Amino acid sequence: MKVTLKIWRQDGPQDEGRMQTYALESVSEDMSFLEMLDVLNEELTARGEEPVAFDSDCREGICGMCGLVINGEAHGPERTTTCQLHMRSFKDGDEITIEPWRADAFPVIRDLVVDRSAFDRIVAAGGYISVNTGAAPDAHATPVPKENADRAFMAAECISCGACVAACPNASAMLFTGSKVTHLGELPQGQPERYARVLQMVDQHDAEGFGGCTNLGECSNACPKGIPLNVISQLNRDLNAAHRHR
Repeated sequence: MKVTLKIWRQDGPQDEGRMQTYALESVSEDMSFLEMLDVLNEELTARGEEPVAFDSDCREGICGMCGLVINGEAHGPERTTTCQLHMRSFKDGDEITIEPWRADAFPVIRDLVVDRSAFDRIVAAGGYISVNTGAAPDAHATPVPKENADRAFMAAECISCGACVAACPNASAMLFTGSKVTHLGELPQGQPERYARVLQMVDQHDAEGFGGCTNLGECSNACPKGIPLNVISQLNRDLNAAHRHR
């Protein structure tokens, strides 16, 4: 199949970006989207042109490194990570627009690569628990109700890819922050810092320049791991309780 690619090119954080068009032939429908970009970069390198910079690591839908906006949708037309999106989702002759995550809190480093270290700072602000060091306790030493364990595991599936931010018209990271708050808040080990955690993480979220949540739900719809919108409700409940306990 043949495709026309319109790709955001930007030489550096302070440089002006522009859309550049490339024609690519002999694309297999069995290629992943990133493999297709690899083919493009091989052709560009062979012509002595600068390859397109994009992030990737595991290419197994686990690490969350590969986020792109494809035809205006975070990760593209399928509810999956960009690395797990395949070219069979497109048709011969399609024009495909490829852009980086767009948010003030995710500044472009180069081309399609953005700096998502704002997520790291949100986690560092409160995404931890205090434990006594020493020998590991027995697995059954602290009973956890199955409902709470299942919900904690669900929230922990967040891979910090940033699709929620890219999909949100407000560039809010509340789905990400809510998943971290919910993950630890459902477990007994997470209770000592529960209220301090939510206050610190929300304060850091706002300080990073992410927008506010207006419950549009685009974040959850774009999430490749299906994190539900109700983790934001959990965050809001904990935040209200934290203010009462101050």
